[in-house]
Amino acid sequence: MTVYLVGAGPGDPELITLKAIKALKRANVVIYDRLANEDILQHAPNAKLIYVGKKAGEHYKSQEEINKIIINEAKNESNKTIVRLKGGDPFVFGRGGEEILELIKEEIPFEVIPGVTSAIGAPTTVGLPVTHRGVATSFTVVTGHEDPTKDKKQVKWDYTTDTIIVLMGIGKIQENTAEMMKYRSPETPACVIENGTLPNEKIIFGTLENIAKKDINTPAILIVGNVIDVFKEIKSFKDNN
Repeated sequence: MTVYLVGAGPGDPELITLKAIKALKRANVVIYDRLANEDILQHAPNAKLIYVGKKAGEHYKSQEEINKIIINEAKNESNKTIVRLKGGDPFVFGRGGEEILELIKEEIPFEVIPGVTSAIGAPTTVGLPVTHRGVATSFTVVTGHEDPTKDKKQVKWDYTTDTIIVLMGIGKIQENTAEMMKYRSPETPACVIENGTLPNEKIIFGTLENIAKKDINTPAILIVGNVIDVFKEIKSFKDNN
């Protein structure tokens, strides 16, 4: 028996890996998140499906409950292959490490299958280079929604990298951009990608100063930095050809 922690990719079901599909085809149980495209579940025709989706402020299952579900299914002797299907990549704000530690406590075998994180997949799909020679030689991926139960905030926002990619931060976008403006110009280009890689994808441009005032819906990611100007040139070419 093995538990596979599988990254489902950034949204488009065609962006899941071949190795992930192989695991799904063998699965007896699939425990999946809200951000894992349900079209991917067609690759697991014989599996019991367990939804444990989480949304900011509306958790269907707590992380502790999810851990218990994984362990209980793993201890069921009739299950040979369990897939824990997570949106994006299991280790990019996916709490995959926490789930692995629980499996280790119970001496349950596991394997991690990476996925394309939305932090890179969404920008790349629309033609936004998070690094670009002469413009951006580094990028930071940061959570925009820290665990409110923490005693102390870890996100400082004083990053020296050229491009900042904020995940799960739309609900606090005004607060987050205000923090960034303590260290960057209010005129720094910013961009939001809604529903990245999906048919209803939407791109919203602005600056650190005004992006929070735009009409933005989740799920979405925020990108900040001068690479946005490069992207505008690329997008203009694509739109006109």
